[in-house]
Parts: sequence; C-alpha cells; structure tokens
Amino acid sequence: MNAMTLRPRRRLWAYLPMTLLAVFFLFPIVFMLAASLKSDHQIFADMDSFRAFLPVGGISLDNYAAVFDRVPFWRFLGNTIFVTFMVTALGLVVNSLCGYALARMRWKGRAVVFAFIIATLILPFDTTIVPMVYLVANLPWIGFEGVRPVLEVGWLNTYHVQIIPFVVNAFAIFLFAQYFKSLPKGLEEAAAMDGAGWLRTYWRIIVPLSKPVFATVTILTVVTSPATWNAYLWPLMTVQSEELRPVMVGVQYFFQLDTSWGEVMAYISMITIPMVAVFIAFQRAFIQSIASAGMKD
Repeated sequence: MNAMTLRPRRRLWAYLPMTLLAVFFLFPIVFMLAASLKSDHQIFADMDSFRAFLPVGGISLDNYAAVFDRVPFWRFLGNTIFVTFMVTALGLVVNSLCGYALARMRWKGRAVVFAFIIATLILPFDTTIVPMVYLVANLPWIGFEGVRPVLEVGWLNTYHVQIIPFVVNAFAIFLFAQYFKSLPKGLEEAAAMDGAGWLRTYWRIIVPLSKPVFATVTILTVVTSPATWNAYLWPLMTVQSEELRPVMVGVQYFFQLDTSWGEVMAYISMITIPMVAVFIAFQRAFIQSIASAGMKD
C-alpha cells in the first residue's frame, strides 16, 4: 500500500469525527425547522421517533402566519436591525481605534490601560446589569419638545439605552490590538515618510489590511453582544414600549396565554435564519482572523 493510498484514508479519519460532530450540533436546528411546520399535536406525537427531525405528517405554514397575529414581528425585527447595526458600526470604529492606539502607538501607561481592559472581561454581564440599569435611569439626555431642546433625566425606554452602553467592547479591543500587532512595523514608518499622520495611517493602511479581524468582530458583536440580535435581559429591563422592543423579547409573547410550540418554533426560525446568513457571509474571514491573530502576543 503506497503513500497515495494512505493519504485519502487519513483524511477520511480526520474529517469523520468533525462531520459527526457537525451533524450532532445541527440536530436542534433541524428539529426547530421541522417543528415549525407541524401542529402541536404532531410535534409531540413525533417526539419518540426520528420523525421529529423530518418535515412529515400534516405540515403547513400556518404557524408562520400565526406569528404575525401574535406579535408585531416587523416592528420588532426593524428595531433589532437598527440597534444591531448601530452597535456594530459604532463599535467597529471605536474599538478599532482603541486597539490601534494600544497596539501601534507608544505612550505612558499603555500596558496598564490594556491590562485594565482585559481585566474587565472577568466580570460577567449579569453581575453589572443592576448597577447599569440604575445608572442609565439617572443619566441626563437632551430631548426635544417640538424644535426646542429640553434636558431630560433617564435613558429608559429609548433607543440610545440599547446602543450607547454597548459600543465599547473589551474583547473587541483585545482582538483588534492582537491583530494590529501582527502587522509589519514598517508600515507607519513608510507612511510617516509620506507625511501621513496616525489617523491617515490607520484609515489608509491599517484598515484595508485588517478585513479579517473586522469581520470577526462584526460576527461576535452581532451574535454575543447583550444589546444586539440575541438581546433579551437588557431590553426586557430597560425598554417597556412595544414600539422599541427587539425580536428576542417577543418570545415571551408566545407564553402569555395559550402556548403554541409550533408558533414558538416558527418565530425562532424566523429570527435565526438571518444570523446563519451573517455567519456564512463572514465565516472565511472569521476563521482567518482567529487563526492568524487570535493567539499572537
């Protein structure tokens, strides 16, 4: 048996466990999609067999139609898209500039500041949410009565309470700093010889070379931030108006009176598919960034 015969076999044994693991993690998504097409009776009748993962039986789109009768889905979706876009866009600018200052610029106290930022990752969000709610409930804000600006107190029940507290992200700063450290140091020297300052160097040289880390931070912000697509606890505590609520808070609407599990699965399917699309669009850059910069000093 020659080496050419061994290579495909080794590759098969290497990919087989990963394939099985991927299939295992896909089971909940497959079950969710299949259950969203069935009635509650059909869902529970299929639970004791593999039919639970198959769109068989009396399938229809009635659950998806019922979602729009139960919740203002498009309003919730629009709120989520707006908040997610603002948090992600502002976060990319602010966090990348912070990472650039920590990684490429030399100033006194830089190491202490970087250590403090990393230390904040130890604190889970659940331990800080109550002080944060108290803080935003007493912060001033400039509102408007007609065209006249008015000083108001309290950010509750607004868009900015869902956006501003989550723009700065310690882990995003860490990722940007780690990636920027891996870039050649001669870039700034060459730019300085052409008369470019720090901001121009950042915008014209660093940003175009850092697309993988920007894609990574985009995915992580959209998926993991307490205020973006999966936001539930924070908007539940700070936003009471139905006009401002995101999609995840809408899940509780399905448990208020009679619970229909088919409608729950349909609603969750509708808010999961966009996240899968975002990951597929950015997955190559995400993997490249984690592999090339995530473990650098």
